[in-house]
Amino acid sequence: MVVYVPPKQAGKYKAVASGAITNGKPVFVNSTGTVSQVSGSSTSAGSEQVFYSAAIGALHIGTTFDSNSNRVVIVYKDDTNSGYGTARVGTIDSSDNSVSFGTAVVFNSNSSSYNAPIFDSSDNKVVIAIRQNGGTAVVGTVDPSDNSISFGSLAQFETGNADFTAATYDSNADRTVIAYSDSGNSSHGTAIVGTVSGTSISYGSAAVFESAQVSSVSATFDSSNNKVVIAYRDHGNSDHGTAIVGTVSGTSISFGTAVVFNSATTTGVRCTFDSNSNKVFISFDEHSGNTIKGIVGTVSGTGISFGTAVQIEPALATSNYTATGFDSSTNKVIVVYGDSGDSNKGKVSVGTISDTSVSFETPVEFNAGATEMGYNSTGVAFDSNVNRFLVAYNDGGNSQYGTTAVIQTSSTNLTTASAEGFIGIASGGTYADTAEATIDVVGTVNKDQSGLTAGQTYYVQTDGTLGTSADSPSVIAGTA
Repeated sequence: MVVYVPPKQAGKYKAVASGAITNGKPVFVNSTGTVSQVSGSSTSAGSEQVFYSAAIGALHIGTTFDSNSNRVVIVYKDDTNSGYGTARVGTIDSSDNSVSFGTAVVFNSNSSSYNAPIFDSSDNKVVIAIRQNGGTAVVGTVDPSDNSISFGSLAQFETGNADFTAATYDSNADRTVIAYSDSGNSSHGTAIVGTVSGTSISYGSAAVFESAQVSSVSATFDSSNNKVVIAYRDHGNSDHGTAIVGTVSGTSISFGTAVVFNSATTTGVRCTFDSNSNKVFISFDEHSGNTIKGIVGTVSGTGISFGTAVQIEPALATSNYTATGFDSSTNKVIVVYGDSGDSNKGKVSVGTISDTSVSFETPVEFNAGATEMGYNSTGVAFDSNVNRFLVAYNDGGNSQYGTTAVIQTSSTNLTTASAEGFIGIASGGTYADTAEATIDVVGTVNKDQSGLTAGQTYYVQTDGTLGTSADSPSVIAGTA
């Protein structure tokens, strides 16, 4: 990056402010020669909101985001209405992190479990795969005028029970891929390709991706390599965490060789795609070690390789599961879980992927009550319109009611590039946008600040404060 260096005046620089700058705050030079204040925010959670005033058990909650209508969609089993499959559409308000919901709509007038919704961005439709009458799927259309959703007819893709149903959308092939454990075929790992037309969906032939019993199935689409990645628990190989890469062609899907990412009993498998680093991220519960972990996968051809798993939170009960997602505005992944080391409180950990590793921030609590984390009892959807996550879950602290919380991940304007342009600390007052600002050059810390220790070296933190330890990226502010 080419950095403009303003005229030096007795250990100070003067330059035009881009955005308001507060006295005593770290400042970096932009490529245009203007200067900006380092700023950022921590991960936060909005207030909990009930979307279903009755108990919701495991296997039943799913979420997705409709980028055409800019609405989130929650699907669940309505046990107050004979277990019918039901959906509600919501609008996130970023000003207070609240959600307004439309009226609940039934999409399956039978008991509905393993609800797995995805959004088809080509046809602008929501597709919900479920275990009912074997395995079926249905196409929904969101109406943003009243937060409603209407559905076509259910279409069967599997005669045997499709357990642990997962789905993803292949935007390259314009196809929906449904992965599941086929109880009609010894619970082998199976996938099928669906094609949406209007409010209907049709299928190609099912393909087995694991000739052994599988569970805890999850799927995501790698848009960099145009591949589907399915992660699962392989009961045929000591319950190890395993992943496999699929290629969609027309209405069929073929697979490469399965790769183990965790050589121990693995549950709670969930995966997402980080489109910034072009990596697959998998969160899981290492059952034997009672710990939630995350791992980064790199797709190459029809194969996938993994870095080293990173522990997210210690001392978690083996019954806990995870949910995960990717924030394209901050380029962060999140992992949602119930922390049995802390009364099963609902927590979210935010991670940043770098090459084949991931680092996590301190977890943030979103539910002070017990958060039930059975398979498919928690859904995560990223609303790219307002850059917020919707988390839908079973709140054990409130009669197991279906509940939501809105999550905003941490952000900063201190990137590697801006860190290279760090110039010093603003001094002499507060400056408005476009005003000429005065900056103490690197090597000294503004003496107008209180609470600094003479002789102590300080580092710029990503939220714009100063600290005595390096943040990432590491930027030395100076010595007091």
